[in-house]
Amino acid sequence: MGQLIFETILNGVQFGVFLFLISAGLTLVFGIMNMVNLAHGSLFMMGAYIGSYVFQQTGSFALAVVVAIPFSLLLGIVLEFLALRTLYARDHLDQVLATFGFILFFNQLVLRVFGATSQEFRLPDAINFPMPLFGFTYPSYRLIVIVVGLAVGAGLYLVIAKTRMGMLIRAGASNRAMVGALGVNIRMLFTLIFGIGAALAGLAGVMIGPIESVESGMGESKLILAFVVIVIGGIGSIRGAFIASIIVGLVEVIGRVFMKDILRLFLPEEFAQTAGPALASMSIYILMAAVLYFRPQGLFPARTG
Repeated sequence: MGQLIFETILNGVQFGVFLFLISAGLTLVFGIMNMVNLAHGSLFMMGAYIGSYVFQQTGSFALAVVVAIPFSLLLGIVLEFLALRTLYARDHLDQVLATFGFILFFNQLVLRVFGATSQEFRLPDAINFPMPLFGFTYPSYRLIVIVVGLAVGAGLYLVIAKTRMGMLIRAGASNRAMVGALGVNIRMLFTLIFGIGAALAGLAGVMIGPIESVESGMGESKLILAFVVIVIGGIGSIRGAFIASIIVGLVEVIGRVFMKDILRLFLPEEFAQTAGPALASMSIYILMAAVLYFRPQGLFPARTG
């Protein structure tokens, strides 16, 4: 039982930092640019596919990561420059419809280029082995994901809190008009933010590839979770995105593993078996509703994030 609890908590943290990699860029794009970008999940998917392709061709996971990040960055910048820039002045419905079109486009693109068969990473044993940890064992690659996510979180915090660019991002999240009035090139700032968000999504894609199958449409479910994260954490807040990601990751994983056992303490066995999975899948949305009820602006809104 101790091993199961230990693994479940670490899996929740790992899933949380993975969600953070997706939601960090999304919360900046939504919070600063006021842009609802449903294609963010497609950028995550493209990073996974490019990483998978490079890995299959070279056998080097490090090279797959190194290629996937700048590819996603460039793809995000090109997408923003050629298409999404024209949507900034449009209402959210137009943004949703247009970016949903990009979801369909990218899903069909990977089907045409890579085929309908899911792509799989087969990591070398050097980075994927049972690692002893506090008297238990845990897959080393999942620990790598946790470390990478925490490192990215720390790096983003330093950039946002300690640099001039971070100052502009924080100011833009709370008052875009003021930043423009100060003479800052808003268009360039938007492109940079969008590119960073795309690069983080691509990193998340290539890191999750060895854990989940890489397939067309894989980004949609993660996009929904990312929106849950930014609503809970506070739109435009990196700190809020990080804390909310860990909370959502733990709630999601712990609910899937232990919800039936928890319900058995209060309810008949048959009801627990039936209601447990359903309640577990609803748990993060119940959490989001509770946060919105008590703090509609999120746990850490941008003006304090």
